[in-house]
Amino acid sequence: MMRLSFVVVVAVFGLGVVGTATAAGLLDQPGYAKAVTCSACHGFGGNSRVEAVPILAGVNPAYFKKAIEDYASGKRVSAEMEPFAKQVKLLGVDELAAFFAAQRRTPGSAKPDRAAVDRGRAVAAPCAACHGPEGQGDPAKLVPQIAGQPAVYLRNQLLLFKADKRSPGDEAVTAMKAALKSIPDETLADLAAYYSSLR
Repeated sequence: MMRLSFVVVVAVFGLGVVGTATAAGLLDQPGYAKAVTCSACHGFGGNSRVEAVPILAGVNPAYFKKAIEDYASGKRVSAEMEPFAKQVKLLGVDELAAFFAAQRRTPGSAKPDRAAVDRGRAVAAPCAACHGPEGQGDPAKLVPQIAGQPAVYLRNQLLLFKADKRSPGDEAVTAMKAALKSIPDETLADLAAYYSSLR
């Protein structure tokens, strides 16, 4: 009887182990151990819950790698991001890019200002030329998806572009910077609210 009980315990324990392995989650995915530092600001699995910090979940790997390179080299100026970008390069940017690309993006909890969203929608046509009608971007041209990003983050980036403080000298964004010069800051906030509201 004792031997039978031992066999049953081992069998049950074995099933538990198998069940755990089958139901592996985010923490078991390749790249998570290297990406865990990023989650302090960018959220679990890259789903930021901070309005000023971008969502990395679902990011185009090539765009992620370009952003990391730009931060690490100082081409995209950020005292906060430069040391972390250098760390990402040391850890393996390809693995981290693949990890974040594989994550499902979940909407933030911020409630959009419906009036601002409507005003932003009304003036968004020029943005669609590069970012697409729904803000999904163009991976082939390294144009990022802006739909669903936090509104404060989007507004801050637009203001940096307008002031030529983001990616100075980057030919790919010269036309956008020129177009932003004539757009009032309040309208940029409306555009940010609109694209943030898209899913």
